[in-house]
Amino acid sequence: MNVTRSTFNEVMVPNYQPADMVMVRGEGSRVWDQDGRDYVDFAGGIAVTLLGHCHPKLTAALAEQAGKLWHLSNVVTNEPALRLAQKLVEATFADRVFFCNSGAEANEAAFKLARRYGNSIDPAKHEIISFYNAFHGRTLFTVSVGGQAKYTQGFEPIPGGITHLPFNDIAALEAAVSARTCAIVLEPIQGEGGIMPSTPAFIAAARRLADQHKALLIFDEVQSGMGRSGHLYAYQHYGVVPDVLTSAKGLGGGFPIGAMLATAAAADVLAFGTHGSTYGGNPLACAVGEAVLDLVNEPGLLAGVSHRTQLIRDGLDSIGRRYGVFAPSRGLGLLIGAPMSEAWKGRAKDIVNAAMAHGVWTLVAGPDVLRLAPSLVISEADIAEGLRRLEAAMAGLVGVPNAAAA
Repeated sequence: MNVTRSTFNEVMVPNYQPADMVMVRGEGSRVWDQDGRDYVDFAGGIAVTLLGHCHPKLTAALAEQAGKLWHLSNVVTNEPALRLAQKLVEATFADRVFFCNSGAEANEAAFKLARRYGNSIDPAKHEIISFYNAFHGRTLFTVSVGGQAKYTQGFEPIPGGITHLPFNDIAALEAAVSARTCAIVLEPIQGEGGIMPSTPAFIAAARRLADQHKALLIFDEVQSGMGRSGHLYAYQHYGVVPDVLTSAKGLGGGFPIGAMLATAAAADVLAFGTHGSTYGGNPLACAVGEAVLDLVNEPGLLAGVSHRTQLIRDGLDSIGRRYGVFAPSRGLGLLIGAPMSEAWKGRAKDIVNAAMAHGVWTLVAGPDVLRLAPSLVISEADIAEGLRRLEAAMAGLVGVPNAAAA
């Protein structure tokens, strides 16, 4: 069967606008389209393929498990799920793990847990505090907790009992948290909101206020987790421990899996029958997740994140100075944002399109920020080539660079 990009418009729901090419193969930090052209992958499938494409240990884990057992449901358990849960507990603050299939599902579970936790104390304790520009998934509950109106418009009425505050604003948070609050939900690094890291003081204040008002502190680490920050999870960078943490994206290295990690005190409110997932914790996903965790949670790999981060940010900042397109980059680890300069506000997508045309795959984090989330093991050669192609794209858009700013 012959399929092309035009096939998408004929058979797919129009909620996406994919690029003109169709990718057919990936290896390491390169992908190839139907015409055999290669692209340097600085996007990582939106922070997912954190060990690159078709990593041999992941493909081996999947193939081995595929020959044993695919699916059981949660009427019984399985060895890969138990092993992965045990390793996550050993590597983090958590005592308990719930497996699902995506970040949205992990957050849905966390928010339901928060509501049930509040109800166990007082039926009026149901307020979830979140932050503007947050992103927590695409279910109706998770887009409602996320603080971006564009994701809820047209889907009203949305769930209530959710308060949104300015991110990194300690005074606003102190004024808002009360006995009604069941949870404070935040991304240690806002992803879709522009690659904005939390300040250490803000994270510490959230923990203090949650304790003071007997609320849960929930960290959404769907994008920042699994080594991307240079730590297994970003909470370890801040030295502040949540009650609940959600993980997905990189956890499967490209295979769909999500997880909610929780302390025993928080987890205990989700008693038998209160929540579930038919595919959650399936042997295929958990076998791959275990292989990912074994590879990522190694000091050498995590130490390498810092070196790669510096190479990329130095390159981005140099391009920004030369072409006047980017302001200085920001982020944490290999979750990197390059804000558009004043003259280029609102044109991040133009940069992505130009870069793709020159053979390097990047992302946006809103209209004003270029986002990079490459593999944690991307080679120095691929970093250099990706930056070279990105600079060629800027030259095509802007023209002659400012040599004095190089």
